[in-house]
Amino acid sequence: MPESSSAADAAAINALRSSVMRLSRRLKHQRVDESLSPTEMSVLGTLARCGSATPGELARKEHVQPPSMTRIVAMLEAKGLVRLEPHPDDRRQKVVRQTERAESMLEESRRRRNAWLAELAGGLDDEEWAALRAAAPVLEKLAQL
Repeated sequence: MPESSSAADAAAINALRSSVMRLSRRLKHQRVDESLSPTEMSVLGTLARCGSATPGELARKEHVQPPSMTRIVAMLEAKGLVRLEPHPDDRRQKVVRQTERAESMLEESRRRRNAWLAELAGGLDDEEWAALRAAAPVLEKLAQL
């Protein structure tokens, strides 16, 4: 918050936290494959956004310990959603790549979640839509910090 934060700023932060958490929980119920954990879905999303990566790189991006990522990658590989390939520069390492099945599943998941959000947002008036369009880049920036 800015140095001269006020009670109104604190209330806005509280409302943002609460609403983002509730919306996130509701979005999680729109999953395509219920057999995947939220962490597994997050790893697949990271691979979709950032491309292939070593398990160590994925662990850093996902903020988990490397042994945990090794287990997650093994579960995703067993489900046919990622494959491990030799690292081009380091024979000791592997590179994790998502499979076409994972890409299709993520696309369907995005489609379903976007449709759900669009239906929900259909209840907004023009002024609220304008506020949402203006807030979206700010929320994206917060998510990246």
